[in-house]
Amino acid sequence: MKIVTSEEMREIDRKTIEEYGISGVVLMERAGLAVAAKIKEIYGRKRIIVISGSGNNGGDGLVVARDLHNEGWDVKVFLTSKPEDLKGDALFHYEAAIRFGVYIRQVDELAHYPSGYGRHTLIVDAILGTGLSKPVTGKLLEVVGLINRSGLPILSVDIPSGVSSDDGQVMGDSVKADSTVTFGLPKRGHYLHPGAELAGSLYVEDIGFPRELLESGTLDTELLEKKDVSALIPVRRYCSNKGDYGRILIVAGSRGKTGAALMAAKACLRAGAGLVTIGIPESLSDVFQSRVTEEMTLLLPDRGDGTLSENAYRGILDFVAKTSHTIAIGPGIGVSDDTTRLVKNLIENCVSPMIVDADGINSLRGDRKIFAKAKATVILTPHPGEMARLLGVSKIVGKNSGEKLSRWKKGMTISISDIEKDRINTALSFAEETKTFLVLKGVPTIIAAPDGKAYLNQTGNPGMATAGTGDVLTGMISGLLGQTGNPLQACILGVYLHGLAGDIAASEKGQRSLIATDVIDALPDAFKAMKSG
Repeated sequence: MKIVTSEEMREIDRKTIEEYGISGVVLMERAGLAVAAKIKEIYGRKRIIVISGSGNNGGDGLVVARDLHNEGWDVKVFLTSKPEDLKGDALFHYEAAIRFGVYIRQVDELAHYPSGYGRHTLIVDAILGTGLSKPVTGKLLEVVGLINRSGLPILSVDIPSGVSSDDGQVMGDSVKADSTVTFGLPKRGHYLHPGAELAGSLYVEDIGFPRELLESGTLDTELLEKKDVSALIPVRRYCSNKGDYGRILIVAGSRGKTGAALMAAKACLRAGAGLVTIGIPESLSDVFQSRVTEEMTLLLPDRGDGTLSENAYRGILDFVAKTSHTIAIGPGIGVSDDTTRLVKNLIENCVSPMIVDADGINSLRGDRKIFAKAKATVILTPHPGEMARLLGVSKIVGKNSGEKLSRWKKGMTISISDIEKDRINTALSFAEETKTFLVLKGVPTIIAAPDGKAYLNQTGNPGMATAGTGDVLTGMISGLLGQTGNPLQACILGVYLHGLAGDIAASEKGQRSLIATDVIDALPDAFKAMKSG
């Protein structure tokens, strides 16, 4: 399913009206009836307070009020604007509600209407919707506070009032909804935090937008869903051998960080890889040999302190040229001048696709130009802190709601909060600029491809915020890339299955006690779950 910005949704609205001949009045009617139907389905309440704004969102609320009033429900509508300020489709439905005898008053009266509050009352927030472009202030700010303090269940129409539909940020203050009904397609702000938490349970309702518009290739962000992701799992042919499922080299580990290498390798095998070799500093051979079972090891030159030497790149390139389909580098290798030269040399000279993670990313020290020299596909898997170091800039410029970022100021350091506030656009712009595949880990994880498409993941839980889960993801993507040969497919499968395995593990062990190896252990059940149903 596609996810849209407010501008993209407005364009779908416009084309539906102007090119397909479905009037705005009809779309508003369908939207309001969809909300009313959902209220009847999930709430056993017959007393409704609808708070309607002056725009289309308020018009949707008026349809809700009219329909429920017509069925005999106790409905009260409070307008945040004067009736004479209404226009267009909203005015049409206001006048219809009046003719039906709906109780409509100004919102100022809400504070003096205690009898309207009762344990069988639902508040419908139809104030602002997706068109919000500036912070909520003045009377609307007071109304939002009044709604939140009511102690009543709240259903928001389209998106909680005060939440940006493009980045999920709170604009001044916002309604904290228990449920949200949106139309046609979900908006980015429904899944980006804090908007995702403020929306409560999300329901996406079909109100008759043309399918051609909802599935348009011009929409650049997509929500990962089980039915689509499960179709990407590679088939294992009856007549096959281990060489058919990928030969993976994972360059990882240093003194004190051997666990990162071992977890990445084990996850790679659990993801279905046929052969996995760990490239390790040669002085740590005994440590690894005592712990590996199915994995093999490749001893590489180190600096004598248990970290890789830059000269390791020759041995890596020779090994890859002879035996490996895919290479991953980074988990636990440390950051030094040697690792910087090592990672850059591999990007410039390796002819096999490469996943760069963790210390591999940090070793690049913000050198984005290196990717223009890559001989093969590069996948990057940073968390927000690593993304900030990868950008090596102070602040994103040219940032507008729904607009892709195209450039960054150089020579300074970006804050993690800047990235968190604009996860999709940051990932999209970086992938397009560097021609890499980017997996921006976090809540939610974003996969961005060099063709300008992004994919948003829903699986995973807070229990996965623990050391080593990123190393597990690196191993999984590596193993899946070795099997499929398709970087986007490997990223989508890896990210979705990683989160699903974390959810399965958390259901058994709880989130608080979850550790990275639990995710690896749950991978078999995650694969089985993908094929069930």
